[in-house]
Amino acid sequence: MFIVPTYTLAVLFCVITMLCWGSWANMQKLSAGHWRFELFYWDYAIGIFVLALLSAFTLGSNGEGGRSFADDFAQAGLDNLLLAILGGIVFNASNILLGAAISIAGMAVAFPVGVGLALVIGVVVNYLDAPVGNPVTLFGGVALIVLAILLNANAYRKNADKSTSVPTKGLLLAIISGCMMGLFYKYVAQSMFPDFHVPEPGKLSPYTAVVFFAVGVLGSNLIFNSLLMWKPFVGTPVSYSDYFRGSFRNHLMGVIGGIIWCLGLSFSIIASDEAGPAISYGLGQGATVVAAVWGIYVWREFRNASQGTYRLLNAMLLCYVIGLGLLIVAR
Repeated sequence: MFIVPTYTLAVLFCVITMLCWGSWANMQKLSAGHWRFELFYWDYAIGIFVLALLSAFTLGSNGEGGRSFADDFAQAGLDNLLLAILGGIVFNASNILLGAAISIAGMAVAFPVGVGLALVIGVVVNYLDAPVGNPVTLFGGVALIVLAILLNANAYRKNADKSTSVPTKGLLLAIISGCMMGLFYKYVAQSMFPDFHVPEPGKLSPYTAVVFFAVGVLGSNLIFNSLLMWKPFVGTPVSYSDYFRGSFRNHLMGVIGGIIWCLGLSFSIIASDEAGPAISYGLGQGATVVAAVWGIYVWREFRNASQGTYRLLNAMLLCYVIGLGLLIVAR
């Protein structure tokens, strides 16, 4: 299987992760006017599974290091397969809530609050499991990201319509999503052998772990998303027949969104061998910066905001950038 040979390349992979995780929701935005999030999400989960399999049979099956996907799957311990699946289930629950928050509050709010909170929790949890990196620099970066979250929440409060409770619901969903999303990476990391060059009996390669993570996402979607269709956070219920009436473009947007996100996960997991899980996850979750830029400057979600609100948003982005820089040098 392919193994990242240097920390520099691992950082590059994490940057690609950041771009992927911060951009997949654009597919949702492109279809939002005529395609409900609940319907989009079926194709999104399919896209994650497709990319996971493609990665396993290409990068995961070629190269001298580790174990090939087929050999790794054949010897995998059930407990480790279940850990990877559990990671997919936890992620899926949190990501559905994040998608709902995006529908209500927009990318510029849902991502910095939800994913930013996930970054803080994820860095702490993953560092406790595998303490790689200078803790002072690492948690200094996390502190700046916490400040960025608070600045973004304040900007959202200033811009929200006080006459409706919908903005509060969007912010609350983003917070719950972030608390859950900060935990999924831990389960996937625990299922793998820690040194990718030295396979351990029963443990999974990163490529096998991502495949069974995707199984957890796709399987749990039958429950989570079915419930969401029946009792949506916003709008009227939708049915499975509505999904099958969707156009090719509708379905394609969802599949592409899932492929983009899973490409980011695969690169983050592969990079964790050199960078360590805490740095790899934390740097990848710089997706908040990418998503905020999309939301603020491309989708114009704060188009009617005051200059004071824009100053808060720009300060938020600056804190994120400096905080992510500290995460990089923490290694």
